[in-house]
Amino acid sequence: MQQFVIEGGHPLKGEVTPGGNKNAITKMLPACLLTDEPVILRNVPKISDVLVAIEIMQAIGAEVTWLDDKTVQVHAKNIYTGVIPRDLAQKTRASFVFSGALLGRLGNITIPAPGGDVIGERRLDTHIIGFKKLGCEVQFDRGIFTMKVDKLRGADILLPEASVTATENLIMVAVLAQGTTILRNVASEPHVQDLCQMLVNMGAKIDGIGSNRLTIEGVDKLYGTEARVGADFMEVGSYIGAAVVTGGTIRIREADPHHLDMTALVFGRLGVTWDVEGNDIIVPPNQHLTVQTDIGGRMPIIKAQPWPGFPPDLMSIALVIATQSAGSVIFHDWMYESRFFFTDKLVRMGARITLCDPHRVLVQGPIAFKGVPNITSPDIRAGMALVLAALAAKGETRISNIGQIDRGYERAEQKLVAMGAHIRRVNLDKYETVEIEPLKIDAV
Repeated sequence: MQQFVIEGGHPLKGEVTPGGNKNAITKMLPACLLTDEPVILRNVPKISDVLVAIEIMQAIGAEVTWLDDKTVQVHAKNIYTGVIPRDLAQKTRASFVFSGALLGRLGNITIPAPGGDVIGERRLDTHIIGFKKLGCEVQFDRGIFTMKVDKLRGADILLPEASVTATENLIMVAVLAQGTTILRNVASEPHVQDLCQMLVNMGAKIDGIGSNRLTIEGVDKLYGTEARVGADFMEVGSYIGAAVVTGGTIRIREADPHHLDMTALVFGRLGVTWDVEGNDIIVPPNQHLTVQTDIGGRMPIIKAQPWPGFPPDLMSIALVIATQSAGSVIFHDWMYESRFFFTDKLVRMGARITLCDPHRVLVQGPIAFKGVPNITSPDIRAGMALVLAALAAKGETRISNIGQIDRGYERAEQKLVAMGAHIRRVNLDKYETVEIEPLKIDAV
């Protein structure tokens, strides 16, 4: 097991380029199985969730080749099984999206219930309701889903919730279904749009991309294509937060700022500002962080919402920023009842946080973080939030279970070191430092 050792108190300075969107690539990879022709994906992040997805694809017969450090070619000419290995499926939540791809390609799949972050109950009912309406038979026994379909038929489906993964799963089934499928109350996040655009380039007929209603005309066959994964706006928001809490100034290159309008509004309520130059974001130094109250001086509430609302995966990052802002603010994540169960670790570091109930916390700032000997990362976003707190803290902090962070952030410590952070990756068993190769940054 590995651990981050972080010496805080060093303002970040320099530039960083975010990796490709984790939530896009982990769906675009399964979508490659919908055709027997080669598909090339660019700006692919080498994060553990991506590597697991590739292992799954190889286990069922797809050929996957890295053409360079950020480019993958998938050729799923011969898919010889629809059985997903249990050990791989339980490593990532995104494994369940192979259901839609393989139902579309083979008409059957056997897949264990997925693993992933422990942030609360994440039901699969919306997926199953949609599959059944498209003509699939679904059985669930002892943690294993068995699904099959003789002929996929389009349907009018109202999703009980705007689930991102359910939306993506149903899109992948519907593009090869006979007739017209209407999906209502769908998710419309940038990663859903990336998947839709990729499928359109493969020959799918999808109308309403970016809205909460999709009309899909089924086609007989999909073809090979090339697609680019957009910037991971969760990573962009995390590095904005890292610069702000350390009092630093950074440039985030190729940040796709057009996806950050709501993030700018919510971070702005905590006093955070940034500038946009072309496709880059520049975070100025030493920002005056103050919570903006509601009318009449009422305490503001930051609430996670479906897109284009504030992304739930940035709640943990915003919460750490709030600890450095003067004033009080309530965070409300109604989606996941365990999202804030990492805040006790921030309290150990000096934060003033009150857990009101599983979905809400009260944060009072500003405070000065202090390093602690050992804290554990419970999930991807909480793990990065702890890294931000450690970067801002006085003294040394050690963060364990950093494999969770690796699932969603590509070479996080290397990027932070390149901006002046004092962070090391060490092996706990031998306490050996894992050498961090310096990042190569292209000249402007």
